[in-house]
Amino acid sequence: MDGRLRNMTSLYIMGKDKMLLLLRQGGRVADNVWTGSAGGHFEENELNDARACVLRETKEELGLDETDLRDLSLRYVTLRRIRGEIRQNYYFFAKLKEGTDENLTSDEGICRWFPYSELPISDMPYSARYVITHFLEIGHETDCIYVGVAGGDGLVFTELPEY
Repeated sequence: MDGRLRNMTSLYIMGKDKMLLLLRQGGRVADNVWTGSAGGHFEENELNDARACVLRETKEELGLDETDLRDLSLRYVTLRRIRGEIRQNYYFFAKLKEGTDENLTSDEGICRWFPYSELPISDMPYSARYVITHFLEIGHETDCIYVGVAGGDGLVFTELPEY
């Protein structure tokens, strides 16, 4: 391990009983898998501001501004060691503001709304699949931030309290 880090964000946009996912196509890390509605790698000036990164990616990929979203919040941070690097993912969740067009498109792939009952999907990145499962089972009922560490049997989550 040479200390390489890969910092990424992901936004999951929710509707009443559904979640918007993106079939990402042509990505460096995620290709031909269902990911969050928008997301990507941190720019150098965003290394200490995951929110700035996710908002930039949301604007670039979906054409949405922060004013189009409500209840935007960081809910999960995951760590996974793979191919000589540590991947840190910051997962945000939000809802579309009423009146915002739900027919979203992206040049990163295909957008599709999935009923919660169909989630998670097997064709999701490793950590994302466990985050969505945890969110639907536990996380949606709290305002907590959770940290997940990847191992061979999935992710182990713990609440990240502020103290």
